[in-house]
Amino acid sequence: QGGDSTLKRLFLRNNKIDDDGVAILVDALQNNASLQILDLMSNEGIFAEGRKLCLKLVNDISSIKATLQSNRTLRELNVKDQNDQNDMQIQQHINKAAHINAENGNDAEAAGKEKVIETQLHSVKRAELARLQGVTRSFYSEINPLHLPEVLALAGRHHGQGELYVALKSSIAGVISTVNRKQWLQQQRAHHNAIIAEHRIKVESIEAELAAIEAADGPDAADIGSDSRSSKRRRA
Repeated sequence: QGGDSTLKRLFLRNNKIDDDGVAILVDALQNNASLQILDLMSNEGIFAEGRKLCLKLVNDISSIKATLQSNRTLRELNVKDQNDQNDMQIQQHINKAAHINAENGNDAEAAGKEKVIETQLHSVKRAELARLQGVTRSFYSEINPLHLPEVLALAGRHHGQGELYVALKSSIAGVISTVNRKQWLQQQRAHHNAIIAEHRIKVESIEAELAAIEAADGPDAADIGSDSRSSKRRRA
């Protein structure tokens, strides 16, 4: 249902919903701005894939943009009885994202930003979420080096010096890579500019030599060449 829907609670217990059914629900709820409670308990066909889709619905860790745009309306999402440690972790992360939604009420932008700060900027939480969602890329690979000081300040302010240290370690490789790339490009530019300058000098030298030859030949040179070709034709 779209943003104009007024449905706030949806209880789907014991409805024989499986992972494919969850995928359909998740797709429908991506942009939903009204549903606050979704109960999918006691659907034995929902396995790990379905639970992970529910987690991704409320907190997609694949990119900063995806996290910001994750569902920001659901305040309660119960998927399935927690049978093992993995199930418990998934439900805990779902509960945390839903709690952030609830705390921010109707301020969707604030909910998205808080999810980024609480999960993307916390190394342990992000590592768990990345593992559960199959994400391999580094969070700091998305950060423009110019914005890095602000991001590091957020990590330190919200999660302490330990997380700031981890953030520094995680981001420094990307910064060095960017700096090295810039230096290499500058070197390449200087090298090719030098080649261009060298060829420009050679062209100017060739043009000067051609001008000197043409000046030495004088205006009758072309006529002499023409008379010579005419004499050869008469002898033939």
